[in-house]
Amino acid sequence: MEYLEFELPIKELQEQYEKACQIGEDSDVDVTNTCKQIEKKLKETKKEIYKNLTPWQRVQLSRHPNRPYTMDYIKAICGDSFLELHGDRNFKDDKAMVGGLGKIGDQSYMFVGQQKGYNTKTRQYRNFGMANPEGYRKALRLMKSAEKFGVPVVCLIDTPGAFPGLEAEERGQGEAIARNILEMTRLKVPIIVVIIGEGASGGALGIGVGDRVLMLENTWYSVISPESCSSILWRSWEFKEVAAEALKLTATDMKKQKLIDVIVKEPLGGAHTNREDTFKTVATAIDKEYKALKDLSPKDLVEQRMDKYSEMGVFKG
Repeated sequence: MEYLEFELPIKELQEQYEKACQIGEDSDVDVTNTCKQIEKKLKETKKEIYKNLTPWQRVQLSRHPNRPYTMDYIKAICGDSFLELHGDRNFKDDKAMVGGLGKIGDQSYMFVGQQKGYNTKTRQYRNFGMANPEGYRKALRLMKSAEKFGVPVVCLIDTPGAFPGLEAEERGQGEAIARNILEMTRLKVPIIVVIIGEGASGGALGIGVGDRVLMLENTWYSVISPESCSSILWRSWEFKEVAAEALKLTATDMKKQKLIDVIVKEPLGGAHTNREDTFKTVATAIDKEYKALKDLSPKDLVEQRMDKYSEMGVFKG
């Protein structure tokens, strides 16, 4: 298990607990009471730390190297029913954007999401979860196929942003994202969006328009990352914690502003501490939201979606 800086007190207690238990196993000394005391202290420390997380600490948790990624969710939720689909039928297959058909129970869904890598090699292969225009065009192609066959769409968001390279701009990055936003507002099937990690900028919005938008507890959703915001405003990355606070990017802030619909609870310590529980919770949440949407006619679905997004950013004095 890898620990973040603010989790170091937990790491120390965990190591003490393991050492004490090991001493008990290796010798005849009774360390039961010591182990119980350390275990109690460990639980209390965990509760105290995770109860009072700052926005920046939640950003760090959303990037935790052990945190499950899009394909982890899809494989756990759909099992063998998942069929990955490739290519945008125009340029190439973008490995940073994955998608395909899969089932939750007896219901088929079209899954679309950004995929990050697990090590240096796969991170380069997946372009660190930063999709090119062909990735967004692939996503749109899959969504239009889903619409054609009446299959609901599930979008899993986890990206530090769309790829900002010269070649991406040459192939129309801005147009591809704008086209997706336009087409998603009028897609005639239910769209459920789940932010499972980082939700940064237009890269997230390119697959982020939905009838229901869900956010896991330790994720963030914002127009810019705290580091980039800090470097623009203060010409330094040193103020990223202040920027994270000011950006109001946490799930709680987003719910308060009515920009998302549901906050999905994570196990204590984050999604990576109990993956199985997280997968079950997300699958249940998707199923619940779909059941609330499935009886709506395509006309009502689109109208409600349009109204939902039209009301965002309206403040009454």
